[in-house]
This record gives sequence, structure tokens and C-alpha cells, in this order.
Amino acid sequence: MKNRLSKILIISICFNYFSSCDSVKRVAENDYLLAKNTIKVNNEKNNTEVLNNLLYQQSNVKIPLINLPLRLHVYNLARPNIDSIINENIFLNTKKKQRLENFLSTKQFDKYIQSKKDFNTWLKNTGEAPVIVDEDKASKTVTRFNNYYINNGWFDVDANYKIDKKENKKAEVTYNINTGKAYVLDTITANIKSPIVDTLYKEIKKKSLLKRFEQYKTDNFNNERDRISSALRNSGVYHFKSDYINYTIDTIGTNNKVNVGINILNRAIRTPDSTRREPFKIYKVSDVNIITDYTFENRGKPFNDSIKYNGFKIYAYDKIKYNAKALTDAVFINPGGVYKELDKTRTYRHLNELRTFKYPNIEYVEKGKNRLSDTIRLTPLKKFNFGFSTDASQSDIQIVGFSLNPSLKIRNIFRGAETFEISGVASIGASTDANRNSDEDPFFDINEYGVDFKLTIPRLFSPFYTEPFIPKYMSPSTQISLSATSQTNIGLDKQSFSGVFNYNWYPNSKISNRLDFFNIQYVKNLNIDNYFSVYTTSYSNLNDIAQDLGYVTDDDDLSIPTEADEFIDDVLSGNTTLTSDDDDYITVSNINERKLRLTENNLILASSFTFTNDGRTNLFDNDFSIFKAKLEVSGNLFATAADLMGFERNADNRFEILNVAFSQYTKAEIDYIKHWDLGRNNVLAFRSFLGIAIPYGNSNSIPFSKSYFAGGPNDNRAWTAYSLGPGSLETTYEFNEANFKLAVSAEQRFNIVGSLNGALFVDAGNIWNVLDNVDDDSATLSSFTSLKDIAIGSGFGLRYDFSFFVFRFDIGFKTYDPSYQDENRWFNDYNFANAVYNIGINYPF
Repeated sequence: MKNRLSKILIISICFNYFSSCDSVKRVAENDYLLAKNTIKVNNEKNNTEVLNNLLYQQSNVKIPLINLPLRLHVYNLARPNIDSIINENIFLNTKKKQRLENFLSTKQFDKYIQSKKDFNTWLKNTGEAPVIVDEDKASKTVTRFNNYYINNGWFDVDANYKIDKKENKKAEVTYNINTGKAYVLDTITANIKSPIVDTLYKEIKKKSLLKRFEQYKTDNFNNERDRISSALRNSGVYHFKSDYINYTIDTIGTNNKVNVGINILNRAIRTPDSTRREPFKIYKVSDVNIITDYTFENRGKPFNDSIKYNGFKIYAYDKIKYNAKALTDAVFINPGGVYKELDKTRTYRHLNELRTFKYPNIEYVEKGKNRLSDTIRLTPLKKFNFGFSTDASQSDIQIVGFSLNPSLKIRNIFRGAETFEISGVASIGASTDANRNSDEDPFFDINEYGVDFKLTIPRLFSPFYTEPFIPKYMSPSTQISLSATSQTNIGLDKQSFSGVFNYNWYPNSKISNRLDFFNIQYVKNLNIDNYFSVYTTSYSNLNDIAQDLGYVTDDDDLSIPTEADEFIDDVLSGNTTLTSDDDDYITVSNINERKLRLTENNLILASSFTFTNDGRTNLFDNDFSIFKAKLEVSGNLFATAADLMGFERNADNRFEILNVAFSQYTKAEIDYIKHWDLGRNNVLAFRSFLGIAIPYGNSNSIPFSKSYFAGGPNDNRAWTAYSLGPGSLETTYEFNEANFKLAVSAEQRFNIVGSLNGALFVDAGNIWNVLDNVDDDSATLSSFTSLKDIAIGSGFGLRYDFSFFVFRFDIGFKTYDPSYQDENRWFNDYNFANAVYNIGINYPF
């Protein structure tokens, strides 16, 4: 390992040496390539993102670790005088031009010449021109530094720069900044002209961003101006704007202290001839008019229908088709109430969330003294939306398949702005099973059909009054969904039914809550006999043991399912030479337990609560955090009912409903993601996940659908999905799962060239069994010492940004492999032959 690292280091040094000579290839004689910027604040180096972003000139972008300016080298491959070169090498070279014209047609010759020019242009556009040291830009950078520190309270700052020119046509620029002593706020006084504003300000100032003894910051002054303006506009001061506020700053003879005066002017009323000032007044909304079917063509026509509800006036050019309460619940502007700008913003948002109208129009008109009339114009979307899609596919289990997916969306189905959606799926396919009896089975022997119903109600559907706990500004909604599907000749074949009743609400722009009041799932396996045809690795292991024992000949295989099941029964019943201490006996026992687990029917009635705090401001935000927590409980209601009604237990001492033993467990998860924007398309991303599901009561294990797995393109990328764990267990099963998971990932993302980005990553984690029916020490989490089985993968990847999605290719290497038991676990399979190649869409986290 040491020799390998030494070779890599030597190659890297040599590569960087020769590439550094080539980097100044396009630098003119008297120019210098900017190799490095150094910023010193009070004689100490400072490499923070804030100061680096103030630089007018950054050195050419380099790939991390190898410190290679790849885009610069791509640019240097381009010829600056391509037209002259083509003219000299081809057009002035008569023989060469003649050979090309004889070999190519005139049209092909022209395309050949243009392709050379286009490729040269592509190199220039894809690459990055050398950054030449510019003293004017260095001087502008100094001005930026001075302004930055002055705006943050260092009024006596002094900044300068020094250029160190090297012999290799490279130069380094050093910026020296001496900040001096910071200024802090001292006395803060207010001078307010309007009496009503003066009265309101006494309450507003309690949350002021300007506090005595805190350091001066210009941003705080700007934000305080916006805060005061917003507070006044939400207190009825309709005409107020932030430019009515200005500040007086006094630092003369104050010993690094700042005396602040906050000045709030009277309202300016402009006429064609003059401008006069009057004190601000509180405005109230006298009436709120809602037009439910507004269109441009309808404007000016008389209304044919109108109603009054709780002070609101609702109109329609045709007929009112909406429940008055449903409409007014989405309107926060109250008739007779004080004008609030926030009410208008919330009304826009909630009307859009109804998904029943196009973007609404809200208009205020002054009506009499200090009174406003508000009109909300709503244009309905189409009541019915039909959708239809088809798909043709091919896979390992079918020669060809066709599917139809119709859907129907009905808006305002119950006149309360509810949305009802019906979607279906119907598919047929031809199986690749070579053993099909063509006389009995049709060609299209695979089929699936299902239907899904979903009703969205724009409020909490509850018999209780929930406004004090979840007010309507939190955009509460209810979703009720039912779905049923049936599959034939797809794996084990399944019939499934699910029903969900959940609430969603959003306390603010970052936080969302979801309460699944109940989530019921029923899954019935129809073709258990096909188990060993699906899980071929388990069958292969079982068949090998049977051949070793002579149960079947070496030239014969266990038939599926008869002989395979009979062999398992004979082994576990002691009808073979294997004993319970033999490894092959344990393997057969494990295969049987796994088969029983994966073929059991499931009945799950769960309730859950999910809390999410998402700090992203938009899709392009690269500096944010996301925290998500979920708690789920299942089976308690069924267990209580079974006890009260005196249900009998089955042979496994479990209660059954609909001939299925229901699942009982508690599941908890915590997920945290953090991104740091390092500047210049360089992002450090981190993710951690912890999840546990504990069975109890009617269950000694959790359903497969609720278990955890490790590996895959969005998890530990050095292992394929389901192939890692549990613990240090080295299994050959297709699907390895457990009920406890710990995962941590870190990834540095950087730009390589154009839309092509790169990444270096480290993934760590594993799954274990805990507090269930698994007693294998290598697969269970028994104490903190079990954490030594955390698997570590590392690698690199490429990502191409198509704007609307990112195509991702990652290569993961097994860095620390717990399956090596007591052997050395580090770097055993750290090579491309044992690497895992992952393809994905968008980032893993």
C-alpha cells in the first residue's frame, strides 16, 4: 500500500511540474499568470469565502487534491490564430490542398475546414482563458475590501496590495488589510413625524435589529428599515414605504462609538404642481369582493349570481359553483379589519394551493376616508383533466410488455375546492420462462392491473375545531387515498391494498409537518411456489448442499418447488446426516427462515408523524441544511381490539385478522443533510441517517417493506443495493435487510469543465438486527463494540448537468470491509476489478 501511494505521489509531482510549464503557454511576453491570491488581515492569513468572493480576480479554477487547472489547459490547446494556420497549412500548401480536394468533395472539404474552426472555438469556450494579473482589478479589490470592512464597523480600515512577479511568468498577489478598532452602537434615538407611526413604533422597536453596544453593520440598518416598513404596513399604514425611513450617523469625538438617529418622515402626497406631506393614517378594509369566474371577456358584464357570507361578497357572472366557506377560508383579508400586507400575501398563497384557480388578482381601491375596498378576481381551471400514457418495455423476466396508464382529475368535486384524482394501470407481458407449457399458458402470461383514488381537501377534515392549534395560515390539508393492485407471474405475484388518511400543515416556509392518522397496507403473495425461481442464489446454495449429501445426483437439480421444499423439511426434521451443529444445516435453516419471512403475507396498520425543517431557498441554493425526523407505530389498535374481542392465537402465538398475522412495531428515524458553499462551484455536502424499527407484541420481526438495507447509488456506493451487512455477516442473498441502520456520507463537489462536474466522496454505515428474532452475533448490534462493523467506502464520480436534471456516474471502492471478520479489513478489494459502478439521476443527497 505504501509503495502504491509513493508511486501515485511521484506521478502527481511530475505531472504537475510539466503541466505548470504548459500553463503559461498563452501568456504574452510582458504579462503574468495569476498563480495565487493571499489575503492577510492584521498580519494573519484569511481564506474565508466572504473575503475570497470580494476578489475581482481569481486564479484559474483547479481540480482539488491534484491542484490542476484543467480548464486552462483545455483553453491552451486552442490556437489563437486558427485562420492563419489553416491558410498557411492548407490553402497556401498547393499539394496538400489538391490532395484534400481530390479525396473529398467540395462540400466535404468546406465542412472539413469549418470543423477545424469549430473544434478550436469549442476548446476556447469549454476552457478557461489564463487569468492575467491586472493592477486596476487589484486596486478595485482593495476598494471592495475597504467598503466591506467599513460596512461592518471598521471605519479606520486600511488595505493595500503587493504583486510578487516570478521568473516563470507567474505572479502572486498579496492583499494586506489593517482593520483598526471596530465601532459599536451607542445611543439610538427616533425622530418620528406622524403621531400614529410614533405610537406603533414604541411596540415595533422592541424587536429592533439595532442594539446598543453591538458592532456597527450596514446590513442591520437596511434590514431594520425593511422590518419597520413591513411592521407598519401590517398594522394598517397602507401608504408606508421603506424610503420614508433614513438614518443620522454621528461618530465625531465618540471614541469608536456610533450615535444613531432614526428618522421617519410624513407621507408625501404628490400632485402635478407640488408635493405636500401629511401624517400617516390607519386604513381599514371596508369590504371584500370575490369574483369566482372572472375572465377577460367577462369584464364589464353584470353579475348573475351573488351571496354574502361572514361579511364577504361573492359574485359570479354565471352561477356560483363553490362553497362559500371553502372560498373564504383561503382569504385572510377580513371585511372591516385593519389593512395588513401579510394578509394579501397569505391569500395569494392559499388560493394557489387550492389548485382550482389560475393565479388570482387582488386589487385594493381607496374608498372614502381611510378605507379600502378589496376585489379578488378568480379564474377557474378546467374542472376535468384527462391523462393517458402508454409504455412498452423489456426486462429479464419478460420478452415484451405493454402498459396503459389512464388518469382523471376532477376539481371542486364537492364544491369545497377539493381535488379528486383517479389513476389506473393495466399491463400485459410475455414471460421469458422457458419452461412454460405453451398449450396451457397464453403468450401474454404476465399481467398487472390496479387503481388508485386520491382526494385532497384544502383544510383539516376533522370533527374537532382545530383552528387554535393549526391555524389556517399554516395551509392545512387532508389527503385520503385508496389503492389496489394485482400482479400475476411477476416474482411471487401479489395482491395488495392500501389506504392512507393524513394531514399536512406548514408553520412557516421552512417547516412542514405530516401526520398519517392511519396508513393500512395488506399484501398477499399468490405464487409462493415460485420463490426459488426468483431468489436464485438461495436455490443455488440449497441445491449444492443437496448434491453434496447425495440427496440428488450431481447431474440433477432439486425441482422447484417440490423437491426444494422437501429437502428443507428433511434437513430440519433430522432425516439427513446433517446435525444442528453443521454449517450446512445452519445454512439450510437460514434459507428456510428467509423464505418464510419474504413470503409471509403482511397486514400493517400504522400511524406516523414526520417533521421536516428544510432550509433551502431555491433549487440553486448550495448552502443549506435539512433536518427530518419521523416516528411510526403500528399494530397497537389491532392488538387492543384482539385482546378485547378475545381472538385466538395461531400456532406461532400471534393474533390474525383476515387470516393474516398483523405487524406490531415502533419505528424512529432521523435524517440530517448539510451543504456548505465553498465558492466557485465548489460544494461540501454531508448526510447522516439513523433509523431503528423495534418489533414487539404480535411480531418478533418487522415486515420486509419496513426494514432497512445498505448499499446502492444513494447510500454506501462501494456496495450494490442490499449487498452490505447485516453487521459483519458475509451473505450471498439477493436481499440483505435488518431493522437498525446507521449511515454517514461526505462528498466534495467541484466543477471540472463547463457542465461537467466531479466529486470525491466517503460513505460509511451498515445495518444490524436488534431486539428481534435474529441471534447471529455477527449480524446483531449487541453493544458499542458492534460499531467496528461500520463499512467504509470511498471513491469519485462525474456528473453532467443538463439544467433540468443531473446525470451521475460514481465509482465506489471498498475501503473498510467488515465481512473480512477478524482479518485485516482495510483496502483488501481497493481496486477497479472489485469496484462498484453506480449510475443515478441527480445528487445522492
